[in-house]
Amino acid sequence: MRTFSSLTGLRVVTESGLDLGRCHDLKATLSGNRLEVTALCVGRRGFLDRLGIPGRTHDEVNWSSITRIESDRIIVGDP
Repeated sequence: MRTFSSLTGLRVVTESGLDLGRCHDLKATLSGNRLEVTALCVGRRGFLDRLGIPGRTHDEVNWSSITRIESDRIIVGDP
């Protein structure tokens, strides 16, 4: 089992090796008493969004796109 904080800061790459940036935050929805992760906020805009800088939208990677999580990176399917 992984914690939210263990995913932040990890490099996010596609299966073919394209670097999408680092995971800066997670996006989730609350349904009743269940929290479901829906996306990773990645890249520079993800970092600025985490800092609360207005007028910026973050880049997102859908949670369902993740193929595996390794100790030092998150691998997502190629677009």
